[in-house]
Amino acid sequence: MRLVVFDLDGTLINSEALIIETVRESFASVGQAIPTDDQIRSISGITARDAMGILAPGVDSDRIDVILNAYRAAYLQKAGLAREPMFEGALDALDRLQADPETILAVATGKGHAGAITLLERHQIIGRFNSIQTPAHNRGKPDPQMIETAMHKAGIGREATVMIGDTSHDMKMARNAGVKALGVSWGYHAVAELEAAGAHLVIHRMDELVDAVDKLLEA
Repeated sequence: MRLVVFDLDGTLINSEALIIETVRESFASVGQAIPTDDQIRSISGITARDAMGILAPGVDSDRIDVILNAYRAAYLQKAGLAREPMFEGALDALDRLQADPETILAVATGKGHAGAITLLERHQIIGRFNSIQTPAHNRGKPDPQMIETAMHKAGIGREATVMIGDTSHDMKMARNAGVKALGVSWGYHAVAELEAAGAHLVIHRMDELVDAVDKLLEA
């Protein structure tokens, strides 16, 4: 048996435009200095509270709560299938992976638990995953706990597990968990960042994903 763990935003789900727009609008709505698009991309994958703290350095906890609440309210207004589509070829990649009866899928995302569940339900793919790991019940990336919990629930060890993600946080989490780290270049972080964070392999097209998983887990 083998376990394939997916990040969501920037890996399976194309949410970059929505997240950048929502962060910019929420910061503006509470009179906070608006971060640049590159700064917003850099925090993808970590918990929303930690992200707001990075994007608004030096502010106190109460102010972070104000910014965070504004972000969550704006996100809920905008979220939906039209604004958060799956990347082209993602569904086919899931189909190909699940054609192997020895492959189990899981999710490890920095999204809130309710948001992750809602998104997967909207795309009608929630039933494909053995477990959905979020910071609601685990420590956030790059701590390895989300992957460790997914492995425990699947009954699969490190040597047969791969983490797929688009950010340095995903690659560091995979390395910290002692599993294979597969980076994808179509998300938030550049290839150089993924490699510096420990990616064993970086792919550039969704149709390369299944072969890359096979290569890493057979190595």
